Amino acid sequence: MSTAKKFAGQTAVYGITTIAGRVLSFFLTPVYTKAYATGTYGILTTMFSYVSILNAVMAFGMETTFFRYLNKYENNKQRVYNNAFASVFAITIIFLLLTLPFIGHIADYINVSSATKAGHKLSGTAAGTSHSDFVHYVNYFLAILAIDAWCVIPFAKIRAEGRPGRYGLIKIINIAIFITLNLIFIWGLPFWLRHNLAGSAWISGWYIKGWVGYVFLSNLVASVITLVLLLPELLKIKFRIDRKMLVEMFTYSWPVLIANLSFLVNENADKLMLGWLLHPNIALREVGIYGACAKISIFLSIFVQAFRLGAEPFFFSHAKNKNAVQTYARIMNYFVITVCVIFIALITNINILKYFIPNRSYWVGLDVVPPLVFGYVSLGIYMNLSVWYKLSDQTKYGLYISGIGAIATIVLNVLFIPKYSYMASAWTSLIAYTIMMVLSYLWGQKNYPIPYNLKKNLSYIISSIIIVFVSFYIFKRNIFAGDALLILYALAAFYFERNDLKSILSKR
Repeated sequence: MSTAKKFAGQTAVYGITTIAGRVLSFFLTPVYTKAYATGTYGILTTMFSYVSILNAVMAFGMETTFFRYLNKYENNKQRVYNNAFASVFAITIIFLLLTLPFIGHIADYINVSSATKAGHKLSGTAAGTSHSDFVHYVNYFLAILAIDAWCVIPFAKIRAEGRPGRYGLIKIINIAIFITLNLIFIWGLPFWLRHNLAGSAWISGWYIKGWVGYVFLSNLVASVITLVLLLPELLKIKFRIDRKMLVEMFTYSWPVLIANLSFLVNENADKLMLGWLLHPNIALREVGIYGACAKISIFLSIFVQAFRLGAEPFFFSHAKNKNAVQTYARIMNYFVITVCVIFIALITNINILKYFIPNRSYWVGLDVVPPLVFGYVSLGIYMNLSVWYKLSDQTKYGLYISGIGAIATIVLNVLFIPKYSYMASAWTSLIAYTIMMVLSYLWGQKNYPIPYNLKKNLSYIISSIIIVFVSFYIFKRNIFAGDALLILYALAAFYFERNDLKSILSKR
């Protein structure tokens, strides 16, 4: 089997499980937007944005480090596994010791409704969210952060062993539990109480209708069950630390950590800064609208995530092959084509996809979708390009690139959010990811040259942007005109790539 086929197969398996999980999770968007006002949904968006950033702190870049050191120490894989897990475990314990005594203060900090102290009154149901509610939210998320961190290295071990089926099954179980509990709390229990079914008196004693904390509680239960399912991997851990290797791993991982943090700042700071920089009367509402409309871009982010899951172990395992760089370049070609097709498909069908948000009060934010989706195109290409600094042990460049992207995100949001609200956030996201993509390409060609077909890739990217512009702004989101352009684009790509596709498919 050709390496291209093998990579495509691995990515397809991870993609199917990732897509299944994320689509099931995406199903909750219409549930949330129907059940909660824009301000309450803003609380969800804010809390999960903080958690996304802190997840990177807990993992400390050890997932990428684990794959790299498995490749470097092929005869000491157990030692690498021990060191990686022990590192993450120690970091989570330190984090909990530093945060548990200050839960009340943390709750005050993240409680956007604390703006009422300055004499403002918040709109929507979020105005009724109390300090004690936020204390509960923080408690839930501290537990979620620790448990999810303990799952990172066992999941990486499963991927390294080439068991995407087990990986995907556990992930889907996690999502299924999360969704089921959400539906029970949001729809099931109110239905039960309305019809005064058996046990209603007991349920009514503790159940709070419309309390967003049940979403976070559902997440916690799903995380605990995931940890239990990973016990076979966890029981193989031996706390025998190789200090020399551990120092090497930390030296490799801390730039990865900073790069990951910078990336997550790019991904989540816009939502947090909307809450900080807008007037308290509108902040949560704007965050809620932006967060809901951003969900439409999830289909491209799913593919990017699936690609990363398949690509990282594949790139490391094939680094010693003599034709490795040619393989990486070929993968880039088809990655660009695929993300551009998804980009066009999402925007040309936005008038269908918007119905995933049944509450029409959110639709005012649909203009953020094109720049956000193209931002994911740039991000995906950047992730593909990032192979050079990971394979050459120059992870400091990942730090530089993501750091520059994070600075751009913060500066542009601070400058433009007060005037343009979430539209500034959407365009800032696109600009930051595009800067990262360009910098990674330029530095990569100097330090670890890979023969990418720049002209071909740029032609696909630019033509997809033109089609999206014509479809969204000139044809005014007309589905028939947009999908006709999508089909023409896909057929043209197939025509130009037909010979290379035949070559790949003919290999065994």
